[in-house]
Amino acid sequence: MKKGKRYAESAKLVDNTKEYEVKEALDIIEKMPKPKFDETVELHVKLGVDSKHADQQVRGTVVLPNGTGKTQKVLVFAKGPKAEEAEKAGADFVGAEELIPKIQNDNWFDYDVVVATPDMMGVVGRLGKVLGPKGLMPNPKSGTVTMDVEKAISEIKSGKVEYRLDKNNIIHLGFGKVSFGTKKLVENYDVIMEAIIKAKPSAAKGQYIKSVAVTTTMGPSLFINQK
Repeated sequence: MKKGKRYAESAKLVDNTKEYEVKEALDIIEKMPKPKFDETVELHVKLGVDSKHADQQVRGTVVLPNGTGKTQKVLVFAKGPKAEEAEKAGADFVGAEELIPKIQNDNWFDYDVVVATPDMMGVVGRLGKVLGPKGLMPNPKSGTVTMDVEKAISEIKSGKVEYRLDKNNIIHLGFGKVSFGTKKLVENYDVIMEAIIKAKPSAAKGQYIKSVAVTTTMGPSLFINQK
């Protein structure tokens, strides 16, 4: 794919042979030519683990101190008092079995996170083939299968993000917007990296963090010297 003029201008600011300190890299991102929208700043962390093995999985959640810059839409599967609790807590959509055909047949995905109470997982399980590939399946490890729906919604709305390995053992994560400025982005970055380092599986051998890069939605990558 041919890169545009703006990408070429941005790339001139980057030394591909260098590993930057995170503040220095984010300062450079701030100086790059801007598109007409507020770009997401992304983190890509390659780990020295093998995600094919269950004991080498790296997955968790973290609440970013400055949020992500994006308001997450939350769908909650719950009934009765828990459904009412979800509505009061600010869930964008709340329902039960009646939502299944809408998701399965109408390809309805107008939400970013799905939360479910444990008693609803039998229902939600029927959507595994649809929600799973999109990374939307509720999971106890990420705090999205819970009786405390109020807390779950509050954390998601205030900047909780999930990190997980892809099949190439890389974690991809948006951690803010270019408009945040370097200071807030560094704070978010530090919290995520601390969480990923703490999540190192005991079965992982050798170098755990292979490489770290930051980039914008449409910009070049800058590699980070992550000690």
